[in-house]
Amino acid sequence: MTVARSLLLFALAAIAEIGGAWLVWQGVRENRGAAWIGAGVIALGLYGFAATFQPDAHFGRILAAYGGVFVAGSLLWGMAMDGYRPDRYDIAGAAICLAGVAVIMYAPRS
Repeated sequence: MTVARSLLLFALAAIAEIGGAWLVWQGVRENRGAAWIGAGVIALGLYGFAATFQPDAHFGRILAAYGGVFVAGSLLWGMAMDGYRPDRYDIAGAAICLAGVAVIMYAPRS
């Protein structure tokens, strides 16, 4: 159950951070206005809380692992929201990052 909870928290953090950054991008770069920017700032703030609920107590480990989730999540977000189509190198890189997440977070430790 701990791994499932951790994965869910990583997914929520990715949605909040990537979604928040995308909303700010839309507000500024696509001229959608202050409401989009404000929603993005709120989402980015929620991201800041998501990591605190991870079962591991080490900030550096959580954020290092989340970096891999962010890489893969950003590609997925781009596909869903902007029509981006990753190439095989994007996919390979994301897979490597996710393998790193698994090692950092879920390798057995004594």
